[in-house]
Amino acid sequence: MSVVTDFHPALSPMFRLQFEPAQEAWVLLYPEGMVRLSDTAAVVLRRCDGSASVGQIIEALQREFPGAELEDDVRGFIADARQHGWVA
Repeated sequence: MSVVTDFHPALSPMFRLQFEPAQEAWVLLYPEGMVRLSDTAAVVLRRCDGSASVGQIIEALQREFPGAELEDDVRGFIADARQHGWVA
């Protein structure tokens, strides 16, 4: 599944994104448990608040990490997060 540039991903209401000191990582909390996120996944998910489109998220990340080829990875991660129900 691919995500379109104008899709505005937002964290699904059943998940809560937070930094967990005990894990020393960002995590997604949900009623049945927790998903420990990589640093990269957390950077992307923290921008998924419904206010920015996928294209805008990619542009912002490219400014934050100049020279990185990240468009395909960001699109792929958001598509995966959507399939898992993390974002809608």
